[in-house]
Amino acid sequence: QVQLVESGGGLVQAGDSLRLSCAASGRSSSSYPMGWFRQAPGKEREFVAAISYSASSTRYTDSVKGRFTISRDSAKNTMYLQMNSLKPEDTAVYYCAADRNLRALPSFLFTQYDYWGQGTQVTVSS
Repeated sequence: QVQLVESGGGLVQAGDSLRLSCAASGRSSSSYPMGWFRQAPGKEREFVAAISYSASSTRYTDSVKGRFTISRDSAKNTMYLQMNSLKPEDTAVYYCAADRNLRALPSFLFTQYDYWGQGTQVTVSS
């Protein structure tokens, strides 16, 4: 079993930056591909970014490319999402997730992730 705990959310103004963290614990958690998803009120959960277990592969949804950076520190068993130039449309609850299947390219499908954190709120005011 893997436990995931997000932190780092908050209320910021448009153009500001935030860094989200996802601390993982449990068996083999450092070897899983991981991802960030978000869900705004009244909307479906959407993919944000994902990273392979080795950090050699990353992928992003188009709306965050060039503004968000996903990374991981295997020694700390922690994944990060650096969010720059935040926009009001980035407002959502952000979830981290882990995929127990070793994929060459991390998935963008939330149905392929097996473990989820409780979420952290990010609110961007205009």
